Amino acid sequence: MAIENVVKDKNSIELSSNKKKLGISTIFNKFGALIGLIFLGVFFSVATENFFSVNNFLTIALQTSIIAIVAFGQTFAIIKAGIDLSVGSIVGLTGVVTAQLMVAGMPIFLSLILGLLIGVIAGLINGFVIAYGNLPPFIATLGMMGIARGAAFLLSEGKPVSGLPREFGFLGSGTILNIPVPVIIMVIVAIISVLILSKTRFGRRVYAIGSNESAAYLSGINVKRTKILIYGLCGLFAGLAGIILTSRLISAQPSAGTSYELDAIAAVVIGGASTMGGIGTIGGTVIGALVMGVLRNGLNIMNVSPFWQQIAIGMVIIAAVYVDNLRRKKS
Repeated sequence: MAIENVVKDKNSIELSSNKKKLGISTIFNKFGALIGLIFLGVFFSVATENFFSVNNFLTIALQTSIIAIVAFGQTFAIIKAGIDLSVGSIVGLTGVVTAQLMVAGMPIFLSLILGLLIGVIAGLINGFVIAYGNLPPFIATLGMMGIARGAAFLLSEGKPVSGLPREFGFLGSGTILNIPVPVIIMVIVAIISVLILSKTRFGRRVYAIGSNESAAYLSGINVKRTKILIYGLCGLFAGLAGIILTSRLISAQPSAGTSYELDAIAAVVIGGASTMGGIGTIGGTVIGALVMGVLRNGLNIMNVSPFWQQIAIGMVIIAAVYVDNLRRKKS
């Protein structure tokens, strides 16, 4: 009897130990990006004098807003187990088209609508090629990346488009109650994206396809239509980011948005989304974008070379993907 009691006590100790480990692992999986963001904030607040201030926090939010908006669309694609490499080029193309329409005398509002439409069309083409052409998202969007960038340079003849109305600058440089307008737009788009993913049938289908596309198809989900809509949404958000960037610069650069696709993917992955699909949240993407923004801002204040900043961000991305792989192996 004594031996049996010892064995039971040993098993109960092991079970409680495993539960503790599981609890710590679960907390880390859910809040790892947030913990990392807090750690960076504390570190730079201690290491620098000018980091911890309201003005600097607003600067970080402003610098992060455009990438975050692009990343919201990328979140949908990655949850679906896809990717969109064309969003950076769509940012540039949308900016050029919108600017040229305004310079030609078209009203600002109509120019914005048509500019967004260009982004949506580019995204829908991506989705159509992926869904009906059965091309891998990497290849299809890589092709669109070249097409959109080439079109931006072709339309602008490789030159910046300037002479935009002053009123247009409010979208990228204005403030409401001392809060930058791009930050307000980012928050609005984030809320809409959260509602789409969590409260709509379309959002549930995105997760279902990312978890198991074959099972989603057999359950009656129109997989092809959902894919087209996902990439249309990517194009819409990239177009919106392109318009805000153009407004902020008061000119359209055909090279605008270069490498934005990489920053957007990094924000989504750092935020906890799985590159294998089925896992990801808009809140996590916001935190991921802020991690990159805080890291860049803090390193700038510390006068660290931009080249070292790229290395640091690359290391963070690798670490995030590595953690995701460990999480999947455990599950």
